[in-house]
Amino acid sequence: MKNDLISKTELPVEVKLGDLTIPDFIDHFKRNKEKYDQQLDHVGALKFTGVSIACQDDFQQVVNEISTKFMNYIDGNSPRTKLSGNVYTSTEYDPAQIITMHNELSYSAKWPGKLFFSCIVPAASGGETLLASSSEIYDQMNKSIVEEIEKRGITYIRNLHSGEGLGPSWQDTFESDQKSRVEEYLRSYQINYEWGHNDSLKLKQFSKGILHHEPTGKKIWFNQIDQFHPIQLGDEMYETLEILYESKENFPMYVSFADGTEIPDDLVLEVLHTIKGCTIAPPWHKNELLIVNNELVSHGRNSFTGSRKVLVAMSE
Repeated sequence: MKNDLISKTELPVEVKLGDLTIPDFIDHFKRNKEKYDQQLDHVGALKFTGVSIACQDDFQQVVNEISTKFMNYIDGNSPRTKLSGNVYTSTEYDPAQIITMHNELSYSAKWPGKLFFSCIVPAASGGETLLASSSEIYDQMNKSIVEEIEKRGITYIRNLHSGEGLGPSWQDTFESDQKSRVEEYLRSYQINYEWGHNDSLKLKQFSKGILHHEPTGKKIWFNQIDQFHPIQLGDEMYETLEILYESKENFPMYVSFADGTEIPDDLVLEVLHTIKGCTIAPPWHKNELLIVNNELVSHGRNSFTGSRKVLVAMSE
């Protein structure tokens, strides 16, 4: 993927600071917070270089001081580990695979406003946190696809097992093993749910798929149609799922138009192709902090070799 990405310079905006200690960076950020917040609201991603983040505790200290109203990864659909407080690992997924572009929790009723990333151990090769402008994706997308999504809306479907099965369990997804707490959360965000065989849980969540971003006045592509649709898994896995499950609605993840109509494979493939053309792969180095406006910029992960450790935190 690295070699066929369009070369762009606008994402992320790089802020070169030299070598700052954690206290010095926190002081600098607070003194310039208004400017950086404005840049995030209009450009969508800032990368600070020369910030002495060497470990998890350093990262935790930085994000605690420069942001508030942190979010847990409740209702998340990718494997990751909660390390401490507000800090998680980035998605723990097969290094040989690319994680496609997405705005974090855009399928959910509540999503973070800001994402914070820092790379403690860069990969030997690859492993970039991929970025793409949500407004550019909207502008470049086939207008007939945009119009259909705006007119019909989409429904995300998830089937969560209770401990054994493909995909995440509902206990891991909601960081709780109490059905009553999970049901309270689902009702509060108007997520349709149904308990099934062996305490499995089916979720159905409506989404507009396209948002109006007020600070910029732009419409933005804000959905995970391509991630939830099985065509992105490849023909072999798609066929395997069709053998394992009686209905596509019983796949671990699925997506349809809001009226229940299937989203055609070729539409999803075109979406993937368009998003790929908007995606960049800025390399990771040590002592960097990346802040992303989760609505304005989608992210993914390139395949990689060697060890890689990227820390993540999310705030409203």
